[in-house]
Amino acid sequence: MTRTLIFGAVLAVATLAGCASGTQGTGSDTFDPASASSSSTNNQQCNADLAESAVGQKATPELLETYRDQSGAKQARILRPRDVITMEYNPQRLNLRVDEQDMVISVNCS
Repeated sequence: MTRTLIFGAVLAVATLAGCASGTQGTGSDTFDPASASSSSTNNQQCNADLAESAVGQKATPELLETYRDQSGAKQARILRPRDVITMEYNPQRLNLRVDEQDMVISVNCS
């Protein structure tokens, strides 16, 4: 009986530790030029209106970078159906939401 309780407690702690450790990616393409260049400014704001023409186009890394630059965003990502994504608000990040065929269906900043 005691052995079963100890085993159960160890199993529960190991399970919780496994959930808490490590990082989880978003499963989507991202671009962060700050990691590639230290000359970027910290106060860049994303303007999704400047990237609206991406709607209807096929999402590619090149398209993502083009509209990240046009929108003034510091970061950008492609959000695919069923992607696990972070939901924190980031005014410096451009999101290109795509459909099953990777066609851009909406653009926003967060």
